Order: sequence, then C-alpha cells, then structure tokens
Amino acid sequence: MQFDWHYALQLLWDKDFWRACVVVVKLSVSAWLLGVLLGFPVALARQSHHAALKRVAAVYIWFFRSLPLLVLLVFIYNLPQVFPATSAVLSDPFTAGLIAMVLSETAYFAEIHRGGILSVPRGQLEAGRALGIRFTGIQRMIVMPQAIRIALPALANEFITIVKLTSLVSVISLAEILLVGQRLYTQNFLVFETMLAVAFYYVLIVTVFSRLLAYLERHLDVSRRTPAQAGPASVALPQSAPAVAPRPRANAEFALRIKGVQQRYGRHEVLKDIHLDVAPGQVVSIIGPSGSGKTSLIRTINGLAPVNAGEIDLYGAPFIRAAGSHPPRVPHDRILDIGMVFQSFNLFPHRTALQNVMMAPCYHRQADTDAIRLQALALLSKVGMLEHANKYPHQLSGGQQQRVAIARALATRPSIMLFDEPTSALDPELVGEVLKVVETLAKEGMTMIIVTHEMNFAFKVSDRIVFMENGRILYDVPPERIRGSADARVKDFLRHVHFA
Repeated sequence: MQFDWHYALQLLWDKDFWRACVVVVKLSVSAWLLGVLLGFPVALARQSHHAALKRVAAVYIWFFRSLPLLVLLVFIYNLPQVFPATSAVLSDPFTAGLIAMVLSETAYFAEIHRGGILSVPRGQLEAGRALGIRFTGIQRMIVMPQAIRIALPALANEFITIVKLTSLVSVISLAEILLVGQRLYTQNFLVFETMLAVAFYYVLIVTVFSRLLAYLERHLDVSRRTPAQAGPASVALPQSAPAVAPRPRANAEFALRIKGVQQRYGRHEVLKDIHLDVAPGQVVSIIGPSGSGKTSLIRTINGLAPVNAGEIDLYGAPFIRAAGSHPPRVPHDRILDIGMVFQSFNLFPHRTALQNVMMAPCYHRQADTDAIRLQALALLSKVGMLEHANKYPHQLSGGQQQRVAIARALATRPSIMLFDEPTSALDPELVGEVLKVVETLAKEGMTMIIVTHEMNFAFKVSDRIVFMENGRILYDVPPERIRGSADARVKDFLRHVHFA
C-alpha cells in the first residue's frame, strides 16, 4: 500500500479539521481557565484549619483524580436519562464535555495550586495581616499572584494535557479533531494519512499555546524587568505631596496596655505573665538573650501570635483577648493603629516599592488613588527611597528594602510602630541607614516598641528599656539604669551585644 501524499496534504486545508481545531481550542481554553479559577478555592479548602472543609476538599480531589475521564464523560452525557431536567444543558456534547473536564481538572489544578501556596513564604501572609488586610484580600493581592507565578510551568503543562484529553470527548459525538479524522478514514480507509493530519493539528495547537504560555511566564517574572525612572509626580513631590502624620487618637493615659499575657506551645511556656504599659509618644526597647520571648511578645501585640491568657488594650479600649492556641481575632479597623516592621522585611516581591507602600491604603480606601500615590511618594522620600520608587524588592539592597518596609508600615498612618529586630538581617554597613530612619520617627514623637540588639541605638532613642529572660520581664527601667545594672545576667548580656 502506497502512502497518499496528495490526500495527506489536502487535509491541511480541510475546513472540517479547522472547525474541529476551533472546537478543541475553545474546549481546552475554557476547561483550563475554569480549572485554574476553581482549583484555587479547592486548594485553600484543602489547607483550611476547619476539619470538615478540609475533609470535603480532600475527598473531592481523591475522587476526581481516581475517576477516568472517559467514564466521567459518558456518565455526565447520559445523566439526562436519570434526571430529564438536565437535558437542556447536558444534551449538548460541548457543554457536557466541558463540565466533565472541569470537574476532573479542578482536582489536578487544586494540587498544583496547593504546591504554589505552600511555596509562598509565611511572612507574606503575616505582612498582609499586619496591614489589616482580610483573608480574601491576602489571597487575592498577595498569595494568588505569587502562587500562580510559582505554579505556572505546571499549569502550562496541564494545559497541554487538556488539549490531548479533548480527543476523549469524541465518545460523546463532539466534532473535535479525532472524530473528524475517524469519520474520514472510515469512508476512504486511508487511516495512516488521516491520523498523520490529526497529529499535525494537535501538535500545531500545542506549539502555539506553548509559545503563548512561555510568553506569559516571562511577563510574570519580575526578575526580568528593569526599574522604570521616577515619574512626574515624584518630581513635583515637594510642592504637591501631602504631609503624612498619624491619625489623631482619643486622649488616653496609655497607648498600649499588656495585662497578664501568657503564651505557650504545648507544655512550653514562651511568655509568662507579661505586664507592660506604654504611654503615647514613648519609645520602649525590648532587649534580652535569644529565646527570651522578645519577638513572641511583639507579635502578640498586633495579633500575629496567639495569646493563651491575659489581654491587650489599645488607647483604653479592649483590643486583644485570649484565644487559646489560635491567633486571636483582631478588629481590622483598629489594627491600622499599629504598624509593624519585620526582621526579614517581608516586602511583596511582585510589587514595586511604590506599590508596596500604596497597597494597604488602597485596600482600605483611605483616599483616592492619586492622593494615596502622592502620600506614598512622600513616605518614600521621608525614608530616602524616592528615587527607587519603581524598583522591585529584588533590585534593592537589604537596607533599602527595610526602609521601604518602614514606609509601608507608616502608610496606614499608625500611632504605634512595632520593630522586630529591624537590622538583624542587614550587613553591618547597611544598619546605619535604617537606624537613622527609626531615630527620626522617635524624634517626631511616634510611639514605638523596638526589639533590638543595637544597644547604643536603644540607649539613645528609648525612654525605657525592657529586659527579658525566659519569657519574663525582669527589668522595665530607664536606659541609664540598665547600663549601670549590677545584675550578672544583664552584665553578661551587654558584654555579648553590639555597641558600635
């Protein structure tokens, strides 16, 4: 039997094949997009702390990954025989095929998304919570963009799988590429030539969309982007930018009161009966050896860490109450009173410095976008980062990233600032530029609680020094009393810390 080249080449212009290609593209793209969108909430449910929700998601993923697509297609297409009311929808092979593929692929996409979600650093979620962003906002603005970028190669690979799986939909009489080919070779018996054309069309579709998805992957890769120059608004900043100051607060004796706070993990007590009062405008530095509970204490203040006993008041009003082993529910409108700067910066890597600073005010709709942009530029100018406004975090040094983080924390106009060892992750030559910004805030009267090992800085800017050891506050005194303390524990600690 000779190969019929003339017939095979004719099939490349066959209208039925090209119409079938359109059907395959529509079905593949629709199934892929719906699977990507629906897979994300299933992945979140799979990661949920609610046992029932987690179990339902796990069962869904297990069932539809176990069920062959061919069986699912036949079942859904024949469902109107059991439920006649569904015939209006499921009698159409395209719709029935799409529903079957989405049900099946959502389970696979959920696991792909789960891998992406687990790859997003936990600090990103904590940064969002510290800015008062709710769960859905954190997922939409912080987690999802990063998770999709991480998972995009796997998502693209799944699209190719979907294109090939559309051939199975021919069993319910959808006129896709394989069915068109089968109809032809049953008439002329030129099986090899016809299937060669079928293969060509599938390869063509996969090649085109592989290129498109590769372009999308490059576009989402911020490491490939070059920083843009400062825009006109930053040039006009000195004349047009509004002043950025904390919102006025009701008069209260204490900005912050911590009363009897305890924290434990299992049998290990991290914080033991902590009492601390901070008046408006005071700067309190928390020092002590590693493992003494400094960071744990500062993280309880804005609800990032659980409080097993005790309470925290903000400007005389209840703020945080004990919530067992889970992080407490924090009033989102009042969390804006507290800004936090993290040890590891926790800038959002998919956003520029300017976008990082603008995110929380835009989310909380504190003003119109233009006013928020000018305010963000003013804050970047305040921390000496205006010329780097359009750079991404990976394009900045550690000291520059921390200064942007300070500007981001100030963007919601908090009245209290928390600093969790803001210089410990920096090279020694970069420490000074961050401490200078913090010192400026202290001079402006910002209420601050600072966890630090920079002793000269702490003694210089602090009204009080809190010394902690083994989860307890041993001293809460003016700086000069700590420096001159005769306590062997304090003297031993001061010998080993940084006084430069």
